Amino acid sequence: MVWHKRLESWAKLALALVASALLWRPGRRRTVGHPLPSPRRVLLVRIDNRVGEALLTTPLLSTLKASPHPPEIHVLVHSKVARVIAGHPEADRIIPFDRRLLWLGALAPGIRALRRERYDVVVDCANWSTPSVTSALISRLAGPHALVIGPQQWPIQYLHSLSVPARTDTTREVLQRVHLLSPLVQDPPRELMSFRAPKVSEQFRAWLEAGSGSPRAVVNPGGRLGWRRIPPEAFASAARALIASGRNPIVTWGPGEEELARTVVALAPGAQLAPPTSIDELAALMRSAGLTVCNNTGPMHLSVAVGAPTLGLFLRMDMARWGHPHPPHRMVDLTPVVDSGANLEARIFEEVRDFAAGLPERASAS
Repeated sequence: MVWHKRLESWAKLALALVASALLWRPGRRRTVGHPLPSPRRVLLVRIDNRVGEALLTTPLLSTLKASPHPPEIHVLVHSKVARVIAGHPEADRIIPFDRRLLWLGALAPGIRALRRERYDVVVDCANWSTPSVTSALISRLAGPHALVIGPQQWPIQYLHSLSVPARTDTTREVLQRVHLLSPLVQDPPRELMSFRAPKVSEQFRAWLEAGSGSPRAVVNPGGRLGWRRIPPEAFASAARALIASGRNPIVTWGPGEEELARTVVALAPGAQLAPPTSIDELAALMRSAGLTVCNNTGPMHLSVAVGAPTLGLFLRMDMARWGHPHPPHRMVDLTPVVDSGANLEARIFEEVRDFAAGLPERASAS
């Protein structure tokens, strides 16, 4: 309901203004361009519950650790996605956050523990297009004496010590996100996402090794939002193109997506249904297969993070913002194809065939 969403939005804006007034301290505001001391301990705050959003935070870890005086880095994340970056080699601590008691403010159990850490810098890793009042409030509460950095966007900027203007030369989310560190880091930022060395069960490792004799490719037809998914018939066309290219397509699936995956397998004789996978096992499969075809979803970001050449298929989403156009990846916006009524399956067959043909031999072998 539009009115309900609008009311909720205005309530959040009012909360930001009231909180910024209550938490105001003289001399706290800083301006961009002033030199900042190297922080000893940094907290990154990203409490979105999506896998891709957690992975998009990893370039900040790499950028901070590559600085001349790398700080200790803690990352505050939604409890549902703590598993995504747990064990990351450049994160010193991952802190799952439950915000149900946030209404207690500084007295909330999670906030009280964070305040005891006495962070030098807290980075509100929200974005400029949809600023998060909750994220800004948590960042301010977690660092009562810290330099709080975040996106320059009204009204959340009043909860920050230093607000960073968005870059005007790019819309890419990964570049904008790491740009939040520009007041702290003078060297060029690290732009690539990363993932830990996957930990898999012995049973899954044996399954991987059993299929290592022939080139594989991952086909992931799922996605959180159905309206931006490419239809299963089109993914079946992708699987057939992979088979024609001499690769064995492995169709992967997440919770609630098994029937979708089975539909793709049934429409592409020769394709194989993947076993149930954890995020580590999916990462290991993508890295081993060396080629992934998927929607614009969390698995797309995971595939890019582990270095597997990735063909990302976009539908009614901003590809320039969320895609990864650098080699060996390719992003394709299929919205014009769908809107024009052109043959989507034929277009995807051609895209997958050409993408597979352009990869070096070593990338297609396990």
